[in-house]
Amino acid sequence: MFKLMALWSAPKAEDLDAFEEAYTKVHAVLARALPNLAGLETIRFSEALGGGAPDYHRVAIMSWADHAAFLADGETPEWTALRADAGQMIERFGVSLQSSTGEDA
Repeated sequence: MFKLMALWSAPKAEDLDAFEEAYTKVHAVLARALPNLAGLETIRFSEALGGGAPDYHRVAIMSWADHAAFLADGETPEWTALRADAGQMIERFGVSLQSSTGEDA
């Protein structure tokens, strides 16, 4: 499997509900619409290992059968829409997004 991991920083406390609504009702829906996507797991973190505030607010782990399927999705209108939505969420909520890709080891 080829995977992309996207790590979202936390929004401001006053934006938390609006961020969660945008993430779950729009962004995750757009991700699930990718034609070659094999799986999507999202996690909302509640605390760091050992307690305290987590380093990230959310993570999404997206899976494709292989790198070619990932690249094919990168050429779709669904991918363009997903990337545009991520950009507007970053701007609207002042969050950051870090991502990396790789194969199962």
